[in-house]
Amino acid sequence: MIIVASQRSGAKALADHLMNDRDNDHVTLPQIDGFMADDLHGALDEAYAISTATQCKQFMFSVSLNPPEEAFVEEQEFHDAADRVADAMGLSNQPRAIVIHEKNGRRHAHVVWSRIDAETMTAINLPHFKLKLRDLSREMFLDHGWDLPQGLKTYGQKNPLNFTLAEWQQAQRIGIDPREMKQLFQDAWAQSDDLKSLKHALSDKGLYLAQGHRRGVVALDINGNIYALARWTGIKTKEIKARLGTTPDLQPAADVGAWLQSRKTDQVKNYISQVKDQHRKDMLPFVNERAQMVMAQRKERDDLKAKQHQRWVEETRARQDRLNKGLRGIFDRLTGTHSAAIKRNEREALTCLHRDQEQRDRLILTQMTERKEIQTRASTIRDRHKIERQHLAKTIATYLKRPKAEYLWPRSNSQIAQSPAWIEL
Repeated sequence: MIIVASQRSGAKALADHLMNDRDNDHVTLPQIDGFMADDLHGALDEAYAISTATQCKQFMFSVSLNPPEEAFVEEQEFHDAADRVADAMGLSNQPRAIVIHEKNGRRHAHVVWSRIDAETMTAINLPHFKLKLRDLSREMFLDHGWDLPQGLKTYGQKNPLNFTLAEWQQAQRIGIDPREMKQLFQDAWAQSDDLKSLKHALSDKGLYLAQGHRRGVVALDINGNIYALARWTGIKTKEIKARLGTTPDLQPAADVGAWLQSRKTDQVKNYISQVKDQHRKDMLPFVNERAQMVMAQRKERDDLKAKQHQRWVEETRARQDRLNKGLRGIFDRLTGTHSAAIKRNEREALTCLHRDQEQRDRLILTQMTERKEIQTRASTIRDRHKIERQHLAKTIATYLKRPKAEYLWPRSNSQIAQSPAWIEL
């Protein structure tokens, strides 16, 4: 499993995020251990309350456990993985909560520990936790027989498409896939050997080089969004200066932005709006189908939970009836029959618990398979949308290069060569 971890504060915000069932198909809370509360908000509030008696600000340790896309991981395996993380980090005796998310046919888990040792009222130190969890992640992949990701095969290599949190947040704000954008910049850099060729390679994609206000080289798209060249290419500033020159002949970003805005006519906006509307319409059936499926799946799970609970009550009553009361009960205790009956009941109760868990796992696997089928069909449509955005971007780039008198646009959507990651679709 890929393990992502952080020390953090913000109990309410984290609980809200983890229990968010709007953006996830299913959210389950299989374990809250070591807290008085039986809900996540209450548990994390307890962790915060205890932390106020210390000087620790980041009183929680939050971990996400992400199996490969094609893998189905049972609930117990997430518990085992959480135990291994706790052992590695010295958190085995700390209160924790586990939340399992299912979305788009995939399943992953989040685990949150309190870092505050209640006996000493100090925060447990977590030195080098990223390195330790990287090694543990590699062990988990090998233990399950999963193919190792490139980043775990050799620690000296980093996937060129890995991106920072800042890049991801910027990409999310303008509705693009950051991997798509980063690849675009890297391809343009690979195709060029000087300032002129880089400008040409980027302009073909609808991106325009400019001088940033801090002397760095940036690129702007037609919406005026700014991208730092060093960040999005993954190239060091020193290498960029060696290729483009220490003082490249570029206009200030503000001037380029103003120029782009003057060129972005209502006609351009209209075409972009049409494509956006069409893409939304294309995805609407999948959104509705997903919503109906989620409702049906949640009902299935609730029904199973209710049936299992009723069966558990009946089976518990039957086991209790084996224990005689009164004089017969005293006689059973003297002869050892009572003790034997209790042990038998315990064995049967454990067997029933495992049986119920297996039923839940089978149901979840079936539902995830159904959900993946929708996701596969939706992905086909999204891939087509991506091609349409790339072609639309190239058309706009050509449009912006022409003198104003020559601005000509296709007359219908069918004539639009079908868009870049950078267009806000």
